[in-house]
Amino acid sequence: MTALPLSGVTVVSVEQAVAAPFATRQLADLGARVIKVERPGGGDFARRYDTSVHGHSSYFVWLNRSKESVTLDLKNPRGRELLEDLLAGADVFVQNLAPGAAARLGLDNASLTKRHTSLIPCTVSGYGTSGPWADRKAYDLLVQCQTGLVSLTGTPEETARVGVSIADISAGMYAYSGILAALYTRAMTGVARAVEVSLFEALAEWMSQPAYYTRYGGAQPARVGTQHATIAPYGAYTAADDKQVLFSIQNEREWAALCEQFLERPELTEDPRFSTGSARAAHREELNEIVTARFRRSDSGAVMKLLDGAGIANAGVNDVREFVDHPVLAERGRWHEVGVPGAVVQALQPPADLAGVSPRMAPVPAAGEHTERILTELGLTAAQIEGLHADGAI
Repeated sequence: MTALPLSGVTVVSVEQAVAAPFATRQLADLGARVIKVERPGGGDFARRYDTSVHGHSSYFVWLNRSKESVTLDLKNPRGRELLEDLLAGADVFVQNLAPGAAARLGLDNASLTKRHTSLIPCTVSGYGTSGPWADRKAYDLLVQCQTGLVSLTGTPEETARVGVSIADISAGMYAYSGILAALYTRAMTGVARAVEVSLFEALAEWMSQPAYYTRYGGAQPARVGTQHATIAPYGAYTAADDKQVLFSIQNEREWAALCEQFLERPELTEDPRFSTGSARAAHREELNEIVTARFRRSDSGAVMKLLDGAGIANAGVNDVREFVDHPVLAERGRWHEVGVPGAVVQALQPPADLAGVSPRMAPVPAAGEHTERILTELGLTAAQIEGLHADGAI
């Protein structure tokens, strides 16, 4: 079997919630050994977000497979010493502690690079470790609000949050790619560079298109539900069987095909209200009336068949159950079994396929499941470990 790309890389993480665990889980998928440091007596609070997966949190199951869990009380001097021992043998350290906590523990990037010159430390924060909001707590929905994303999401009447933890996910993705770049840099130059990512700045990058549109266009994109704010027609419409089908027109060739083969009104291609992308967006309401009337003449299956025949991208509007049972996931073998304490679940394989490499899909750990084994690796005896238990350090 081909070795996983990050085999031999050790990651120590003091992580919680979503952003940092998402970054380290992706490192574990590629073969890194990820040692997750959790609080004694409960561990990562994301373990208790819900109990939907055989009694376990859906968030935790998603984010923490293939990791080893050790419990350490970092406020206990002996627990803090044990973390330092782990860091001495690590390649990467990741943390997303509350504002100021890492610095108080000496786990901020600047302190770590002085003590461990070959270690790549990664800090995931809310609004950055400097600047006017460095001390503010940040959760996903707060950041969605601060970046303006919520103002773009929903209907004309009401705003809405994005239905997944998009700020956390984006920060986790940038932390992951930053760590990979830092590992490559260290391998090429011998220099270990620290990585810092904030939820706010990660999602700010994803807000660039509406930011440009607003700054230079004079007004921000409107909230239009399942319609696209600046491209028309691009959205979901209801067919005769009351099922929704979403389709998208991206260029003039597709617009002409839609007019001729679906709308059965080829003259619309010459109508000045609809002759360019900008004109169609400006006359969205009139265009939507035409498209809606056509949709109401056919059921969703017939609509999709006609759109397919015209070369127009389209899709039914699935609920989550329909997504889970999607034939693409089934027929491409994307679901794999992963163990959780006391059960087995189906988990999605990572989306990036490396030729000849199968990602690691190892179990989700119980809190502290690997504490004694890892401390034994550090040279502690059974008696010393028992003493640490008695002292509350682990």
